[in-house]
Amino acid sequence: MTAMGQDTLSDNGLPAEFGFIARIFRPLAGNGALDLRDDAAVFMPPAGRELVIAADAMVEGVHFLPDDPSDTVGRKLLRCNLSDLAAMDATPLGYLMTVSMPPERDEAWFAGFASGLVHDQKRFGITLLGGDTTSTSGPLVLSLTVLGHVAPGQALRRSTARVGDGIWVTGTIGDGAMGLLARRGQVADPDHFLARRYQLPRPRLGLELGDVASAGMDVSDGLVQDLGHMARESGVGIVIHADQVPLSPAVRALGPQWLPTCLSGGDDYELLLAVPPAHEDRLLRHAARSGVEVTCIGQVVAGNGVQVRDSAGHEMVLARRGWSHVPDGG
Repeated sequence: MTAMGQDTLSDNGLPAEFGFIARIFRPLAGNGALDLRDDAAVFMPPAGRELVIAADAMVEGVHFLPDDPSDTVGRKLLRCNLSDLAAMDATPLGYLMTVSMPPERDEAWFAGFASGLVHDQKRFGITLLGGDTTSTSGPLVLSLTVLGHVAPGQALRRSTARVGDGIWVTGTIGDGAMGLLARRGQVADPDHFLARRYQLPRPRLGLELGDVASAGMDVSDGLVQDLGHMARESGVGIVIHADQVPLSPAVRALGPQWLPTCLSGGDDYELLLAVPPAHEDRLLRHAARSGVEVTCIGQVVAGNGVQVRDSAGHEMVLARRGWSHVPDGG
């Protein structure tokens, strides 16, 4: 990782920041990282594969809470980016990371942060390639750029849904949004299931959907809003049935009044897929092989925008359709 900051010397004669990098981040480095001693990584992508690159950032107080355990913060940062690879049916290769550190986050906090990354690097087969460390007087800011690879022409995109496709999701929807409310003490979460789902998304890697789905993306900013992105980019309309959206037992136990929050809340990091009817059996086989539940929640139709219908077939009007970091300028 490129070091920036003051050249204060540590006890071993290294500038303090280089010593910090050596202790905390060098154990995360893999092939191509050059032991984090140079300004860039050098690596060869797999032969005959296309590179897939995605970047995402997390800001303290926005994407994670100040008192979240540091190991879960590291794991969430990596998993959110791995979800972007899963959405394109790509295989992880490596990642770059930038850390902007406020003075109140000491080395012990970052040791826990790195231990979470070590855990998930082993789980998902990925290593650190490099990055940057800086200081800041603001909140802790973490940014990660993930690299993956995919067979040529097989990367799933959000712009290729076709009229007649079914709309499918993996896992359950709403756990992330309700988990944030649970962490804030606003809803009951006796076994901490919802809090864990908020803190530790489950990237749905390895489903091999490039020749199964017409289009794909992950659900990060809210189911309805992300469906809107797919509809707009594909030039189609989408109808979903609220009573078919899969909810976890923990969410169902909170009551039906939370359904709109589940439909519009973020942090699910489940896959949203447009699948032709002729490919549904293959989707189910691939999902079963990976131990992932998939559910059909609607259809792609001619038109534009997203309609949400209740169990009686009436359109539901949602006060909020999803999350945006940029205010609507009108």
